[in-house]
Amino acid sequence: MNQTRTPLAKTLVCRLATGIEHNKLKALAKEILADWDAVVACFYNPQLPPTNNEAERALRHAVIARRISYGTRTTEGSLAYCSVLSVIETCRLRKVDPWAYIAMILTQARRGIKHPPIPVAF
Repeated sequence: MNQTRTPLAKTLVCRLATGIEHNKLKALAKEILADWDAVVACFYNPQLPPTNNEAERALRHAVIARRISYGTRTTEGSLAYCSVLSVIETCRLRKVDPWAYIAMILTQARRGIKHPPIPVAF
């Protein structure tokens, strides 16, 4: 996608080449140019959202819980926490009751039955 840089990007490059006086603006322009393919990806792939708001909202509860609980104390605890959060968020996105799904997995695990994938609700 580098070949498809727009005139805006070329203008930013020219401004950087001539020396912007404001260091913060210069740093921002460099950062945008360094990630240019990611910045314009939503224009070339319409199914991609133009912002990461959905991802930020998905992480919000985990961030708040980590702040309140001061995180986990072991690598195993972190892995378990991330796994459970992933299952809960996937169930939420698929409109499946996460607690019913987790209860079913635990029941089947006690019986030695392999767990099914998270269902997709219609």
